[in-house]
Amino acid sequence: MRKNVLYIEDNEKIGRWVKDELEQRGFSVRWLLSGEGAEQEVNEHDLVILDIMLPGLDGFTVGRRLKKAAPSVPILLLTARTAIDDKVEGLQFADDYLTKPFHTDELVARLEVLIRRSGGITSDRIRLGTHIEVDTKLQTVYDKRTGEEILLTGKQHQILMYFLRHPNQVLPKEQIYEAVWEEAYIPGDKTLLVHLHRLRHKLERDPEAPEIIETLKGIGYRVKL
Repeated sequence: MRKNVLYIEDNEKIGRWVKDELEQRGFSVRWLLSGEGAEQEVNEHDLVILDIMLPGLDGFTVGRRLKKAAPSVPILLLTARTAIDDKVEGLQFADDYLTKPFHTDELVARLEVLIRRSGGITSDRIRLGTHIEVDTKLQTVYDKRTGEEILLTGKQHQILMYFLRHPNQVLPKEQIYEAVWEEAYIPGDKTLLVHLHRLRHKLERDPEAPEIIETLKGIGYRVKL
């Protein structure tokens, strides 16, 4: 099946080259020269390639808008910037980044990884770590060491399921909060942190050294499958 890519790049020479290369490799590419209005069509695509240096709205602003409009659509940043601050800022919303200049083989490889990751929950039973099993059909969580069900509160369950719908992705706290509580995140609010702390105590072998719900300091959280 052809994968639909939304590609936002203002440099026409680079844009035409990338578009041609991806289409030769089986992708369908919608190329935009700016991010204006891109959030209106992002849900029609399987993933986004986004350049940071854009006219008008910069890539960081565009990326945040796209992630808010379509949280499950992966975003790959293309950037000529190598400063760690730029990478950290980009990973607040993006799922991966690639530094210019780049080879199309690496670009395609990264896109294929993002596509696999964005598949979300594909099995009724998911193993987390070495001892947790989640039955997504029955909506239950088991500790394989004891064979007993782990009882989660409503919010804890919603948080866990949100992670499983976005496996291997780094999720900023703002994104998780707004998806679960369905309201705008207020800077400094500790509600999500409290729920994550309690969820870890139920899931992790050692909550002080979590293996299931990872913290990427200054960026967000991730559950690896």
